[in-house]
Amino acid sequence: MNKDLEQIVSEVNKVVKGKDWVIRKALAAILAGGHVLLEDIPGVGKTTLAMALGRAMELSCKRMQFTPDVLPSDIVGFTMYNSATGEFEYKRGAVFCNLFLADELNRTSSKTQSALLEVMEESKVTVDGVSYPLSPPFTVIATENPFGSSGTQLLPESQLDRFLICLSMGYPSHAAALDILKGSVGQGLEQVGSVITAQRLMELRAQTENLHVDDRLHEYIINLTEETRREPRIALGVSPRGSIALLKMAKAMAMMRGGDYVVPEDILSVIDDVWKHRIRLNARARAEGLDVSDVIMKITERIHAV
Repeated sequence: MNKDLEQIVSEVNKVVKGKDWVIRKALAAILAGGHVLLEDIPGVGKTTLAMALGRAMELSCKRMQFTPDVLPSDIVGFTMYNSATGEFEYKRGAVFCNLFLADELNRTSSKTQSALLEVMEESKVTVDGVSYPLSPPFTVIATENPFGSSGTQLLPESQLDRFLICLSMGYPSHAAALDILKGSVGQGLEQVGSVITAQRLMELRAQTENLHVDDRLHEYIINLTEETRREPRIALGVSPRGSIALLKMAKAMAMMRGGDYVVPEDILSVIDDVWKHRIRLNARARAEGLDVSDVIMKITERIHAV
């Protein structure tokens, strides 16, 4: 594995214990230039993971706690009249940073959620007809509680599709829970050291983008994608953006393991995380007691790399 990336994982492990695979996949998503959705119950370390990653890479971070009264202007900014100059001035919103932590995104209104659509897709915001670009690198890490929680609402499909991956932290293992209880971890983000700069992250992103992918693997990804649209248990299959997301994550996973090219195992290692929030099952799948991960697994068992 790349030395810098291995050191980042090691630093984040100081405050997020026993979740090595989650850390690696979240880091891979940032490496791929994508956004991360952390979906889980409160109190399992979602926010800590996001802030620790930002600290390890010297990224300017801003955190916003989403509630029903948060406005779009709080995120993207607004223009106001300056009586001293007689002109309207633009005041930047919270999204102007390298890593924007959207905490409990599904607790705010749909109008406020939609304010993130443009910035996640194009790394810019438009206010009163004027566009303002964000400085790279830029990543959104959003957390959300389960949809059954009080006061939450479903994120729209258009927004879910803009997240490169969706991860779940899960409860800690018995050993990790003991460490947390004894205070050997979780003592504060100050123990997370800086490993790389934002400029170095941009260099690693460029290296990731340039990794070799055989044409047969491009074909493999498209075959998997088309199978989601033919699968009788799926009501909403994977979009072209989903295919691109899988390719980007496969490249990032190859980079994480120190490879110079992508292999089928890189694709299979992340396909569930990249696609499970993009696919919607129909009544047949629910009647059979299947979830999205089950159906994705069945597809990968049918479709093989050439």
